Amino acid sequence: MKEIEAILRDNRITTAEILYHMPDHPTVLQSFVWQFLDIAPRFPKLRSFLDFWAREIDGRIHSVTVANSTLAAPARWRHLDGVWRLQ
Repeated sequence: MKEIEAILRDNRITTAEILYHMPDHPTVLQSFVWQFLDIAPRFPKLRSFLDFWAREIDGRIHSVTVANSTLAAPARWRHLDGVWRLQ
């Protein structure tokens, strides 16, 4: 039930890809993908997580790519011009 309440309070599914330098091999980048509910455009959970990372984890962050999408939205309808059949 808490997840539904969060969605109705304008939380959005957020995916963050964090590229970071591996502690033992600083020239090598590693990718970490994290998916969670957060509030756009401030992203308080993401900011908190990145602060934790910078404070507690050895791998220095190189870059962060963020994508988000609303989960509760009106239905969308699109007209298509053709039908293609594969046989």
